[in-house]
Amino acid sequence: MTLLNSIGLDTNKTQDVANDLNNLLANFQIYYQNLRGIHWNIKGKRFFDLHVKFEELYTDANLKVDEIAERILTLGETPLHTFEDYSAQAQVPVGKNVSEDEKAVELIVDSLSELLKIERQILDKSGDANDEGTNSLMSDFITEQEKTVWMMKAWLS
Repeated sequence: MTLLNSIGLDTNKTQDVANDLNNLLANFQIYYQNLRGIHWNIKGKRFFDLHVKFEELYTDANLKVDEIAERILTLGETPLHTFEDYSAQAQVPVGKNVSEDEKAVELIVDSLSELLKIERQILDKSGDANDEGTNSLMSDFITEQEKTVWMMKAWLS
């Protein structure tokens, strides 16, 4: 017998999806902190353009963090919420004292590449769980982040 959660999905499958979403949450929190750091510390002739762009990206990442946590709650699980948990689970590279423009943009590309891998794994599992809410969230994230990677790589060229 399959046990269903309050939104009508198989609890075993959604628990697995929620675990992966918690991993994504941890990685997004590190990505967010990276963006704050490069926003604060960027130097050079491209400062004005990049300072604004990095603020745009960290504002967006902050919204996504909230969406991920709320999705975990919707699935009936508890989102991670300590830096200890985030650090222990994250695969996104940590950018410490990054102030040079190309290194900052490379950090963003590397981080988004990791996030995209995690999101695609979640998309596979959420599809199997018939979890359209998580599917939609991941699809939106992936579409937007792929475009950001393309733009950042074009900037690096």
